[in-house]
Amino acid sequence: FEETINPWIDTLPDDVNFVRIPAMFGGMWNVHGQLFITLEAMKAEHKVHAAVFDAIQVQGKKLATPEEMADFLAAEGIDKDAFLKTYNSFGVKSQLEKAKKLAMAYQISGVPVMIVNGKYRFDISSSGGPQQTLQVADHLIAKERAAQ
Repeated sequence: FEETINPWIDTLPDDVNFVRIPAMFGGMWNVHGQLFITLEAMKAEHKVHAAVFDAIQVQGKKLATPEEMADFLAAEGIDKDAFLKTYNSFGVKSQLEKAKKLAMAYQISGVPVMIVNGKYRFDISSSGGPQQTLQVADHLIAKERAAQ
């Protein structure tokens, strides 16, 4: 979905706020969610996020501890000490709790899923595929814009 959604995000108008929220299903999902939030807090480039995704999903790397993450990210240009400090920071822990609460509030049980204006929840399978998902999102964004 990343290859489809990233160009779409670049075309969104200024009044649309697209936010990625990590999946928080417990265990390694939460550990990797904290990794995602840390990289967001550090304003890591998209290519770093892509490298992490590839390492976990394609290469089968666990990246199960902050130290493993820091070692991996060092090769991507992320300072180890800065990463570890940010990973364990109050700000990241707060964002982690917020992500958990949002996942429960939106009743997210799988990924990827999209939420429009806190009202509409849909995913690739319910929409018919990646492109159709973005068409549904565009339709719902227009609907919400018209309602204001």
